[in-house]
Amino acid sequence: MKSKLLAVLLLAGTSMFAGPRVFFGVGVGPVYAPAPVVAYAAPPAPVAAAYIPASPGYGYTYVAGYHYPVGAGYAWRPGYWGRPPYAGAYWVGPRWYGHRYYGGYWHRR
Repeated sequence: MKSKLLAVLLLAGTSMFAGPRVFFGVGVGPVYAPAPVVAYAAPPAPVAAAYIPASPGYGYTYVAGYHYPVGAGYAWRPGYWGRPPYAGAYWVGPRWYGHRYYGGYWHRR
């Protein structure tokens, strides 16, 4: 019986799995912020940007470069232009506080 049902679903011209789908989401609730990472040393001082390229277009926000933990040390992420993930969002840069590294995130206004 199960094999016949499976065969009918596979041979059918339209199946319940092949139709177009539309999804949308609404953000309600607390703002997402990444969990802190325990680090034994503060990150090095940020690298001074000698040149910031022009914005690629309307609606982009410049995210300054920052260090992030990798293994026992830190790696540098250069600055970049990015689009906020939703209207009214702004970038909160990563920070070091109380022997913990808090990653950057987009915050809702």
